[in-house]
Amino acid sequence: MKVIVYGASGMVGYGVLRECLLDPDVEQVLSVGRRPLGQQHEKLTEAVLPDLTDQSAVDFAGYDACFFCLGVSSAGMSEDAYRRVTYDITMAAANPLHEANPDACFIYVSGMGTDSTEQGRTMWARVKGKTENDLLKLYANAYMVRPGFIEPKHGATSSTTAYRIAYTILRPVFPLIRRMKAVTSTEQIGKAMLALAKHGGDKKILYPQDINAVR
Repeated sequence: MKVIVYGASGMVGYGVLRECLLDPDVEQVLSVGRRPLGQQHEKLTEAVLPDLTDQSAVDFAGYDACFFCLGVSSAGMSEDAYRRVTYDITMAAANPLHEANPDACFIYVSGMGTDSTEQGRTMWARVKGKTENDLLKLYANAYMVRPGFIEPKHGATSSTTAYRIAYTILRPVFPLIRRMKAVTSTEQIGKAMLALAKHGGDKKILYPQDINAVR
């Protein structure tokens, strides 16, 4: 299986990339992002693009799955700016991959509280909802992953300063947090996404309990 990972420099993408590189069923991984990852692996190739809304330089032919983990906090952003990063970049990847391989699996890391109606008051939730809906319309084999609290594992760290501070403060109570239903980990997200790409799943939108149940 050949896969593409977006956002591998972020916390979730790092975890997903790690699981892809460890999985014997994955023969090739293309990482697409704005900057080099700074790591080498025999399976790994990189496409570094300064403007991710223009992905004409990426050859999508031959890839079986895309794990889209790229995202930003909406704090301090206008709706237009957030839509550009969240919706426009996602579809800039989804459309050419679909043209190259309509049967590919596209898995999108969304978020708890996403507004599937696209009509709610919360800006980020509407934009995420629009993104999810258009991906589900485009791909027969698409899954939306909506994690809640994510435990970073195996060196994964958030690129958002506030989140890093929060994770540091909460680390001593991770054993208690793990018992909550709305908790998953970077490792489990990666394993779940790979399992969905290989075998599919009954649910198109997965919450933490669903993510943790995928094998």
